Amino acid sequence: MLLETEDVLLKKAIFEDWKAMYRNIWSRPESAKYMAWSVTTNEEDAKIRIQKTIQYQKNHDTWCVYEKKSGQAIGFAGVEETRPHIYQDAGIALGPEYVGKRYGKQILQLLLEYCSSLGGKEFYYFTRANNKASKALALSFGFLYQYTETNIDLRNGEPYELEVYHKEI
Repeated sequence: MLLETEDVLLKKAIFEDWKAMYRNIWSRPESAKYMAWSVTTNEEDAKIRIQKTIQYQKNHDTWCVYEKKSGQAIGFAGVEETRPHIYQDAGIALGPEYVGKRYGKQILQLLLEYCSSLGGKEFYYFTRANNKASKALALSFGFLYQYTETNIDLRNGEPYELEVYHKEI
């Protein structure tokens, strides 16, 4: 399956993507900052990570994000159905050089359209409270704030506030 906008493609990972994913996102602390994953620190671990990504994507609605003009893998995005016709994001992440180029808006639009095509009626969007760009993205699509919950970052044991937003689709 391939999802496409003017500037990005969402498609399943292939092994050769390991280098671009490592360089553009997995090795970047600023990309991992608001996510639940840890930075990958070497190329061998990146090769293992892409193999795990490929396996995971076989059974989940998750994809790598590719920039059309360069053809490079620059991030990832996905959704999951939590109850019949109710979806939530499974993470949207871009490498720091690809933030601020309207790619996030294009990706979220694709995810909403994809869920709608599957009969989705509602969509939940999660963001850490201190992730201003992510919150702005949700609000720009008309998502409404629902609640905040305190979670523990499993990487460092520190608490963080997770905000939940909702939109009918």
